[in-house]
Amino acid sequence: MMRVIERLPMLPQRPRDAHKGEFGRVLIVACSPGMTGAGCMAALAAQKAGAGLVTLALPAGLNAIAEVKLTSAMSHPLPEPGEPIIGEEAAGYVLEHASEFDVIALGPGVGTAPETQVAVRRLVAELKTPLVVDADGLNAVAGDTAVLARAAAPRLLTPHPGEMARLLGHGDARRVQADRVAAAADFARQHHAIVALKGAGTVVTDGEQVFVNPTGNPGMAAGGTGDVLTGIAAGLLCQGLEPLAALQLAVFVHGMAGDLAVQVTGELSLTAEDVLEHTARAFQAVGRAGQGADPAELAASVRATDRDEG
Repeated sequence: MMRVIERLPMLPQRPRDAHKGEFGRVLIVACSPGMTGAGCMAALAAQKAGAGLVTLALPAGLNAIAEVKLTSAMSHPLPEPGEPIIGEEAAGYVLEHASEFDVIALGPGVGTAPETQVAVRRLVAELKTPLVVDADGLNAVAGDTAVLARAAAPRLLTPHPGEMARLLGHGDARRVQADRVAAAADFARQHHAIVALKGAGTVVTDGEQVFVNPTGNPGMAAGGTGDVLTGIAAGLLCQGLEPLAALQLAVFVHGMAGDLAVQVTGELSLTAEDVLEHTARAFQAVGRAGQGADPAELAASVRATDRDEG
């Protein structure tokens, strides 16, 4: 019998004598031509979630763009196969250096080049580091979901309904939407993964427990918001939260940041940058509520307070 999660996990706590090395190292493997913004958004979001050190690893030909867009996050140029994409040599480099990081996020903006898909599947199967997989990383996994069962560390997946349908092998997002909890939970259980099926009432599950998120709004249906979620999840996971708790909290905070932002922008004009900008306020609200807060009550109170202040 599936158990419903009704309380929020506790935010990571920081001692007075803390230093950055205590709060985890995140590596984000991302980007292809035209989609460097995805990796940069994920890197910034991981920082907003409290990660001590964040590095964006991307094709060497795109590294100069990341150097301009990022300030406190680092960038690292990966070897490329004659064009600026993630290929087999880049995958080998990541595997060689993975032990230097606590969490790896894979997928934002990586594209769908055949060589990239092979490299992604190799990383999902062979990395011994906890991994957050999103975007075209998920589309690569859909070509061989058996790589998840071979994984030696937790795999956190954040598909939207179309990506979930491809992971399930039928490609019909309407079937996913007809029973979102079953679609996510059955896949998570069968593939030993933790899944956040995005959308209205994002479903977070490990196949045995399920959390239906009460935060978020239709304005978040915009490019880049998923990259922000990927970064938040990686940033929380690298600080020692259990994988299911990290993804649950990431989804809640991400949606709340969108709810705070929409009071300023309205739904029509909401962007991923707006969600990122309000992530700190969302974390503050969760911190004030404390461990064990009721998610629905907290979501409603924040919306009401923001309306009152407006």
